[in-house]
Amino acid sequence: MFFRKPKPAGPVDFLIAGLGNPGKKYEGTRHNAGFIALEALARKLDVRVNKSKYKSLIAEAAIGDKRVLLMMPQTLMNLSGEAVTEAMRFYKLKPEQVLVMLDDITLPVGVIRIRRKGSDGGQRGMRSIITLSGSEQFPRIKIGVGQKPRPDYDLAAWVLSRFTGEETEKIAAAADNAAEAAFRIVEGDLDGAMNTYSR
Repeated sequence: MFFRKPKPAGPVDFLIAGLGNPGKKYEGTRHNAGFIALEALARKLDVRVNKSKYKSLIAEAAIGDKRVLLMMPQTLMNLSGEAVTEAMRFYKLKPEQVLVMLDDITLPVGVIRIRRKGSDGGQRGMRSIITLSGSEQFPRIKIGVGQKPRPDYDLAAWVLSRFTGEETEKIAAAADNAAEAAFRIVEGDLDGAMNTYSR
């Protein structure tokens, strides 16, 4: 349980972006696991991600002595980099100061994998961020949403499908774990977050 603290003054130290697609029709879909995790973090920090800026819905919060910007890009998933890089430029943030929460179809539902950096892994929101920033040095929390039920199943249809009731419970638990991992990463304990939450 995190307790609300006054927002520290000064520049933003860390940006946390949860990736997804905006709008009611995409709520609860596999591709929105990043949104779900970011909302879990916002609840723990007692803030609402509802201010419109940087092509996103944002909120400011404090994690320890760090000033953090929470972001849900509203660009559609495949253009997430437009929002993330705009905020990065404004706050003069390095990729290492930007944590991305996103879905991963190669992991079982609810499994979390934390990475210090790396390629986009086929995730187009991450690809957009890497392409527009020119860097792969972004720490990330990948949230498993399950593999396609069969090889010929349309990938777009799969990631835009909704979780089943049992899967929804697993994703909610994963979102809580992702939020706690994000807390540790911002405080400088990425290795500890990986050891505790990454599978």
